[in-house]
Amino acid sequence: MDKKDPRYENYLNIVQEELIPAMGCTEPVSIALAAAWARKTLGCCPERVLIEVSGNIIKNVKSVVVPNTGGLKGIKAAAAVGIVAGKADKKLEVIAGIADAQKKAAKAFLEKTPMDVKVAKTGKIFDINITVFAGSSSARVRITDSHTNISLIEKDGKPVFEQNSSQEPEETDRSLLTIAGALDFAESVALEDVRSTIERQIAYNSAISAEGLKNDYGANIGKVLIKNYGSGIQIRAKAAAAAGSDARMSGCEMPVIIVSGSGNQGMATSLPVIEYAKELGVGHEKLIRALVLANLITIHLKTGIGRLSAYCGVVSAGAAAGAGIAYLDGGGLEEISHTIVNALAIVSGIVCDGAKASCAAKIAASVEAGIMGYTMFKNGQQFYGGDGIIAHGLEETIRNISYLGKEGMRKTDEEIIQLMLEA
Repeated sequence: MDKKDPRYENYLNIVQEELIPAMGCTEPVSIALAAAWARKTLGCCPERVLIEVSGNIIKNVKSVVVPNTGGLKGIKAAAAVGIVAGKADKKLEVIAGIADAQKKAAKAFLEKTPMDVKVAKTGKIFDINITVFAGSSSARVRITDSHTNISLIEKDGKPVFEQNSSQEPEETDRSLLTIAGALDFAESVALEDVRSTIERQIAYNSAISAEGLKNDYGANIGKVLIKNYGSGIQIRAKAAAAAGSDARMSGCEMPVIIVSGSGNQGMATSLPVIEYAKELGVGHEKLIRALVLANLITIHLKTGIGRLSAYCGVVSAGAAAGAGIAYLDGGGLEEISHTIVNALAIVSGIVCDGAKASCAAKIAASVEAGIMGYTMFKNGQQFYGGDGIIAHGLEETIRNISYLGKEGMRKTDEEIIQLMLEA
């Protein structure tokens, strides 16, 4: 792909927009971000807090540990630490680098301050609306559609900032993405254009994976895999990604590089590819290009589904990791395409029931499907168009999966949220 090709800048911008650092699960961190901006707008510590969030936000915050809270879970904990210690200008690192005294202050605020949580019935899948009160003053901040998209800031009922109602979140158009285009870009991109972004992904995600394998987090899926199934490359690839999630879902205070708004997807996309690069002894340039490819594939597979859904996002990441591994092993478009289709045929039924310890096990299963998808093709085996939801063609299959995840599973999402609210 030549730099003059309009897709080149488009794909490059997408990589740079998506591969950003986040400390903590992105939905509670987004709540903390809104809370930090609300406190900053109010100008003082609030006496009362109203939190209105969509059902999918409740689903993804209810059971995950919020970093820098001493092991606390949930919406109120995320809002409290954002209000007391959040750095509003740090986006998804809003609650990183918090001192012990601030952690204690956040816990004290949570214990003494009235905080009311309500379901926002606005029709939006992603909606966070936080209003803080002190005396006769109030401030309100709303984040919609994506984790850092602040669509409204109000002070005493008057807009300080308001996104035009017809205006979409500012991000590069994803409609130009295709698997063939992603491969073309990955093979031809000037390394200086992506090196710092990809190197940061390798460093951050490898570090939290190592932490997850070293210490006790969640259900310790990464450790379980290594202990019981050995240290072969397939096990190491799954364990590396799972261990990162073990740590992250349990409140580990280390950043990850996210993809499609998700740290779990960022780790599931990258860590298996990094492990296979070591095993295959490929050069570092090949690894960088493989990660560019895998990240773009995850983004492409998730774009039609949306940020939040009943469809588990790590399925897309596992398929993309399999594609990255195929590329490392010398595969081209044919190998990559069949790997993706095979993987999607295997695990597209996994549901998302929120962020929590079991995400690590779902990552392991999805990475396994990606690896199996490639292994099948190498052995002359594949799933065909007409087999279930698999269509006659890669992009057609991706469209089927997108429809399933966004529209077909909408009612499933509602039922999952209701079950979680009743638990």
